Amino acid sequence: MADGRKIIARNKKAFHEYFIEESYQAGVVLMGSEIKSIRGNRISLQEGFIQEMGGELWLMQVNIAPYEQASFFGHTDPLRPRKLLLKKKEIARIVTQLRERGYTAVPTQVYLVGGLAKVEVSIARGKKLYDKRDTLAKKDAQRDIQRALKDRYE
Repeated sequence: MADGRKIIARNKKAFHEYFIEESYQAGVVLMGSEIKSIRGNRISLQEGFIQEMGGELWLMQVNIAPYEQASFFGHTDPLRPRKLLLKKKEIARIVTQLRERGYTAVPTQVYLVGGLAKVEVSIARGKKLYDKRDTLAKKDAQRDIQRALKDRYE
């Protein structure tokens, strides 16, 4: 949080399923009740992905729960597509990589910067089953090492 970010949600599944290559910070076009829900940590990135339509990037299948206090003025569809705000060069770079075989774009985290909601868009390549097992084995080994060091110095 040294750079003023308040992390709201992380997509841990994306780090398990994909190798993350590059990341971009994108703004999101939201309704008033959606930003209220995000500030209340009522967002899920688990099934989310990024899709290109008409030269723009859209955030798809990200669940932002309806804000109860918004009455009939609030958003009614929690899974509606939301437009991402990026520079033209960034969009062009992301779209070129998405057209390559094996690459996809996933939202890895949502955070607030100066009161504005931002989405970290990551270019990712899918992992094979043996890659996932290898990652889990490395994580377990690192955890065991940390435990041993902690016990040693106590």
